[in-house]
Amino acid sequence: MEEDKGRILPGVTRVATKVPLDRVGVIIGGGGSVIDMLRRRLGVSVRVDSTTGSVTIEPMSPSTPVANLLKAKEYIDAIGYGFSPERAERVLEEDQVLVVIDLKGYVGDSENHLKRIKGRIIGEGGRARRHLEEITDTYISVGENSVAIIGGYEEAEIARQAIQMLIEGRQHVTVYKYTEKMMAGVRRRKPKIL
Repeated sequence: MEEDKGRILPGVTRVATKVPLDRVGVIIGGGGSVIDMLRRRLGVSVRVDSTTGSVTIEPMSPSTPVANLLKAKEYIDAIGYGFSPERAERVLEEDQVLVVIDLKGYVGDSENHLKRIKGRIIGEGGRARRHLEEITDTYISVGENSVAIIGGYEEAEIARQAIQMLIEGRQHVTVYKYTEKMMAGVRRRKPKIL
């Protein structure tokens, strides 16, 4: 069991999650670097059970906001869904979210249907996924049974809708046009930063 060396306060709120075993090493990071970053940046202690994939997050001081525990969980979940620690770090920003689409909820247990849907989302050579990322300014990870999106709330929601359209069988060009139109509306509403 790999454990954070930070002090844990007894009887304090904790948050738990579980990640695939093949992602445990990524969550720990070389020499514990990912766990150390979370401790420094969010003031949380992270314990990872490398035999089960269970992760426990606790505050290191009474002044650690509960929101920091939730952000740490979201970050760890993002890595569990296949994002690199660097890409997952985006969810630690205040206005960024992680959105997950359960593909089995759409296609059931049919492996062939699941494979076809994932192929539509990824596209030839990854082009469809990359194009959606560029249009929506999000990160998209296509996993075994899910698609995860990291981005601003509106942008991630538009990416989710675009992926849902692909799942439903809409043509890629139709999905791209819809996505570009929706993103133009988001850009018009957002204040310009000088």
